[in-house]
Amino acid sequence: MELKKLIGIVLVVIGVLALVYGGINYTSRETVIDIGPLHATADREKRLPLSPLLGVVAVAGGVVLLMAGARKSA
Repeated sequence: MELKKLIGIVLVVIGVLALVYGGINYTSRETVIDIGPLHATADREKRLPLSPLLGVVAVAGGVVLLMAGARKSA
């Protein structure tokens, strides 16, 4: 498989995942209380939103690379 085709497939998959999920969730641990020997932390869930435009651009770029790889093979 050519490099263009492989990169095209990866871009299409990433673009579709970005469109479906709309962002990346992650958990961060934050210190709530820090008084001398007493420490308290809390886990907070945060979200890194991904623009739908990013997903569309990734899918379109992947399709273009797949088409370019197919033309070169033919």
